[in-house]
Amino acid sequence: MNDHMANELGWMLDEVLKVPEARHAILLSADGMLRAHSKGIARDEAERQAAALSGLQSISRSTAEFCAQESSPWQQTLVEFADGYVFLVAAGAGAYLAVSATQNVDMEAVTYGMHKLVDRLGKELTSPPRQDAVPARPGTSRTA
Repeated sequence: MNDHMANELGWMLDEVLKVPEARHAILLSADGMLRAHSKGIARDEAERQAAALSGLQSISRSTAEFCAQESSPWQQTLVEFADGYVFLVAAGAGAYLAVSATQNVDMEAVTYGMHKLVDRLGKELTSPPRQDAVPARPGTSRTA
């Protein structure tokens, strides 16, 4: 399967990149699997970043009690570097949207665009937990 066919949602992520100085966007599942990536980032790099950002989200979520109550739901993580930012937001059940940008980006515009995209796409951006491809028949057991 070519990258174009495997990246059906990529064109939607390109919408977020209309903000000047936004660089790349990726959609990932909670387990770090790449769901889609914007143009301009190679699939291999997008997959590597998806795995890393999944870990970042997990760490961010585990620090909730530092901010409020442990049950406070995680919503967004922002990482600042000398040359730019990485924004990471919830994009539905088990899905996350990440955008990278230069240091000159309008941070509010990026965040607004990300949330607008998540709202607009709704079900398209959810990643339900993976299940086995072939369900077991009643009365049978599965061995790996």
